[in-house]
Amino acid sequence: MSSLTITIIQTDLVFENKAANLQRLKAKIEAIEIRTEIVVLPEMFSTGFSMQPQLFAETMEGDTVQWMKEIAVTHKIIVAGSSIIEENGKYFNRLIWMLPNGQSGYYDKRHLFAYGEEDKHYAAGNKRLIASVKGWKINLQICYDLRFPVWSRQQATAIENEYDLLIYVANWPEKRSHAWKTLLCARAIENQCFVVGVNRVGKDNKNIYHSGNSLIIDPLGQVLYHMADEEDVFTITLEKEDVDKVRAQFPFWKDGDKFMIDL
Repeated sequence: MSSLTITIIQTDLVFENKAANLQRLKAKIEAIEIRTEIVVLPEMFSTGFSMQPQLFAETMEGDTVQWMKEIAVTHKIIVAGSSIIEENGKYFNRLIWMLPNGQSGYYDKRHLFAYGEEDKHYAAGNKRLIASVKGWKINLQICYDLRFPVWSRQQATAIENEYDLLIYVANWPEKRSHAWKTLLCARAIENQCFVVGVNRVGKDNKNIYHSGNSLIIDPLGQVLYHMADEEDVFTITLEKEDVDKVRAQFPFWKDGDKFMIDL
């Protein structure tokens, strides 16, 4: 069976200061001593949760994406995290999945955080990205998407599940951390998959505190890793066999509702 080694970086972010954030994250990645295959960064890791995309958006050829490419190619790892991207006159909160060969895929955040006016500045995505690595299928989502279980629900066939690992990158404030922790566990249980939630720590420009509470959860909903209130770099190896065993022993997925998402 296949194993997958993932490193998550829970970090403070300097608001709207790309150079400082990229320099800090590069140092953290270069200090990883354990051989890893995927490094996951928070939502809008180069700027913080900025509502000024007209000032900080880049194209897919911009500095932040090129930084991700350099890191991925140099260290022979996959790098994942979201950034502000402009495309066809629109701005997207885009999760970029950068491969060690310099190629990339992306997912544009579907559910925009209207409470924070994200919907007034960004365009919503309309398709999911499920990446494939070493026999693992990985569903990539962003922060507020977590509150909408239909968007992450396994679209199971008669013989297999759609994905094995669900990743959320986030800027989720401490005042709603109970919801964050509860919903991450729920997504793992209902989809019978590993879940990785990577959040930032520290205060943002509005003095809103983020406590991190990054989590790694197994397919039964058991917490394998949890860190609150401080920066941390954590590496874990997940076993595909653990997902397969749970689904074989408890084949609840076969009884799931059949539905289509209206886009």
